[in-house]
Amino acid sequence: MASSPNLTAPLPSNPRPLDLDQVEDLLKLQKAAQKISSILDLDQLVDKVVNEIARSFGCLDSDIYLHSEERGELLLVCAHGCTGCELHGPGHSLKIGKGMVGYVASTGHMHYAPDVRQDPHYIGCEESTLSEVAIPLHVEGQLVGVFTASHTELDAFTPCQLRLLQALCGDVAVAVHNARRFQQEQRQREQMTREAREARVIQQALLPKTSPSIPGFAVSGLSIPVGAVGGDWYDFIPMNKDRWGLVLADVSGKGTAAALLMSATRGILRSLVEAACTPGEVLAKLNRLLVEDFPAGRFVTMVYAVLDPAQRTLTFANAGHPRPLLITGSSAQFLDVERGIPLGLGLGDFSEVEVKLPTGSRLVFYSDGITEAENQLDEEYGLVRLQEHLFRTDASAESLLDSVRLFADGSGLRDDASVILVQG
Repeated sequence: MASSPNLTAPLPSNPRPLDLDQVEDLLKLQKAAQKISSILDLDQLVDKVVNEIARSFGCLDSDIYLHSEERGELLLVCAHGCTGCELHGPGHSLKIGKGMVGYVASTGHMHYAPDVRQDPHYIGCEESTLSEVAIPLHVEGQLVGVFTASHTELDAFTPCQLRLLQALCGDVAVAVHNARRFQQEQRQREQMTREAREARVIQQALLPKTSPSIPGFAVSGLSIPVGAVGGDWYDFIPMNKDRWGLVLADVSGKGTAAALLMSATRGILRSLVEAACTPGEVLAKLNRLLVEDFPAGRFVTMVYAVLDPAQRTLTFANAGHPRPLLITGSSAQFLDVERGIPLGLGLGDFSEVEVKLPTGSRLVFYSDGITEAENQLDEEYGLVRLQEHLFRTDASAESLLDSVRLFADGSGLRDDASVILVQG
């Protein structure tokens, strides 16, 4: 059996006269191939390539196989004209080195069989096939896939046509490579979006479902993450003697990392509250645990309070969080503590403050995403606007966050924004 010509050497001559009309069509096709680089849908791209080439050459069949590094195989992604290939359908695989396609993939060079019946690498598929060419698709030395075209005539492809096909496949390789990368990135984005949605659902489940029912008080809370998930968190924790633990915290950073640290902090805090410790003791114990566990540079600011409705008092400790605001009658006071560093930075103790909550008073805990929200003029919402809003008779957690979002309209919130409002 005669061996096929070696196409790594100069192409063999072809005695047939050159079909100028066909060459003109091929040149148009080559220009069209340069335009296909804008097609980022892989299925649409390979379908356009194989059908355009089959039509321009009058081919019996044209196929594209893509290289799967994970499987070490070549996968058929599009076939035109070959009954056997179309029957196998997309996903049909070939081992590297097997058949003309596998041979070209292993050598990295075009292989032309002017008479497939005499070619040692050809594996029969369509009985009417007499000549076939297989061309590797390379980008920066990496195998992307293999293109094949077959014909019902012997030695159907002229040297000029083969060279044009090689040039065309260079454009096809780049286009396929770009489309595959886009497809992979799109899948990654979709996966990240799904994971973000799931994380948001989980995080929202950790927030209170309803406001607590506390005789003599209306307590409400609200949190808006700047992304799908955030590092802000608030909680209402029932305690003995009809008291309630109120907590509002802000984990440094944003996104999933902050949300994970927030979730861990929530679990630890709730276990400490159950031991009936005072606010200062709770923060001190929590801080010791976070100093041991938190990554370097991460910390939590937190205000934790115990509301005693029977005594109408609120006792709180503050770990580097913005100062609570107390409104009583016509006076407003930002409440300070003597000691209290952010949690997770280093060891320290936390002092407590007890305040009376007369009828008609309002006390608000808030994150810095509220006071530091900026408008288009780079002005901050600030403490003054916060105070002015809380003096309104219709002030609520919802109205405060609506006010902040309206103020930042056009700029958008740049940080998570959370609030707890206690109305006596």
